[in-house]
Amino acid sequence: MQDLTFGIEIETIKQTRQTVAKAIQKVVGGTVQHEGLGYDAWTVKDSKGRTWRVVMDASLNADREHQAEIVSPILKAEDIAEMQEVVRAVRAAGAKVDTSCGIHIHIGADRFNPQAVTNLVKMVNKQEELIYAALAVAPSRKAAYAKPVDANFLRKIETRKPARMDDLNVAWYGQLNRNPVHYDSSRYHGLNLHNIWYRGTIEFRLFNGTLHAGKIKAYIQFCLALASKAITSRSAQSEKRSFNTATAKYDFRVFLLSLGMIGDEYETARHHLLANFAGQSAWKNTRRAAA
Repeated sequence: MQDLTFGIEIETIKQTRQTVAKAIQKVVGGTVQHEGLGYDAWTVKDSKGRTWRVVMDASLNADREHQAEIVSPILKAEDIAEMQEVVRAVRAAGAKVDTSCGIHIHIGADRFNPQAVTNLVKMVNKQEELIYAALAVAPSRKAAYAKPVDANFLRKIETRKPARMDDLNVAWYGQLNRNPVHYDSSRYHGLNLHNIWYRGTIEFRLFNGTLHAGKIKAYIQFCLALASKAITSRSAQSEKRSFNTATAKYDFRVFLLSLGMIGDEYETARHHLLANFAGQSAWKNTRRAAA
């Protein structure tokens, strides 16, 4: 998990891109520049030579001037604390979120072979109802921008057992497509594999907008843990588990522990990822918990 790379996109409103960029600079150092062009981007070249971008996003519920999507450089687990400070600085500068805002997390795909990708798809499909409930994915977001795993795609990879990335590509697009365009319609899934071939990442589009640094850390750690488990597992099961409201908190905690999110390092992540469930996380049987 420590060796994987990630990037994050955080959508905000109520503050200008210039102000958001200057807030980022206060944390990461370096210089701020107005790049302009199609996304009217402001860039921060930080003290480590990495580039942070703040770009316009027309999908946000704000006027053009106050649409600000933060696009991080390539980061690693050791950079999460600094990422949290960036979030806090942006929030302090007056940026806000609403229901039009979301968070996308990208995991570098260079460590993924066809088996690892297949494992990840199966793992997400199996736990999908729990994952969507834990993250409180809004029905509108689920229907349009973060769709569940496509049943037809899952059937293809289970029956054909892709041995090459090109085989996965054909299963995903319906034909070999080595040069996909940015806004290919297949991208709008909670687990987006389109980006494997577009920019070399696996994208998770499941997260509601927030500027809570603890929640964002939890989301990043969750994606890194899922990716790590998929890479290191020899196989995975895809059959959807039944969703039981009474035991969902316990069930999801067990899933998090199975991903390696154990101990003090992940205590805050477990807290945030379990917060949307009622009930008991320590016992599956609530009567036993009360005994």
